Amino acid sequence: MQLGMIGLGRMGANMVRRLQSGGHDCVGFDRSAGAVATLVKGGTVGASSLADFVAKLNRPRVVWLMVPAAVVDQAIADLLPFLDAGDILIDGGNSHYIDDIRRARETKRKGIHYVDVGTSGGVWGLERGYCMMIGGEPGKTPSGPR
Repeated sequence: MQLGMIGLGRMGANMVRRLQSGGHDCVGFDRSAGAVATLVKGGTVGASSLADFVAKLNRPRVVWLMVPAAVVDQAIADLLPFLDAGDILIDGGNSHYIDDIRRARETKRKGIHYVDVGTSGGVWGLERGYCMMIGGEPGKTPSGPR
């Protein structure tokens, strides 16, 4: 499977590494070009902008946000113009569930499937796997890194 990861900090970068070690293809974007460049050396397809990021993903696109809860709404607002109906948007952070219910309603208007995946495991998740609390539409919850 192919997955796009936005947010390549410690958690996001290690999740990409774990996915790739399991044979998955990843496209990565971060505001820090250095974070993208580091993962490109390990086989990640890097993107220089959100438009470039989305263009490198196969349809239907699967986009995972691994950004701080305080910037999720802005990240979604910046990303939505590039997504199409049928795409899947995952918030892997620890947002308040009320915010995720609102976001699911808002993205559904555009035909985008929203999945809330509270992720824990910290930096040890790369080796040990992650604990994921998944919420979304029946049949639309992805199988993430384990």
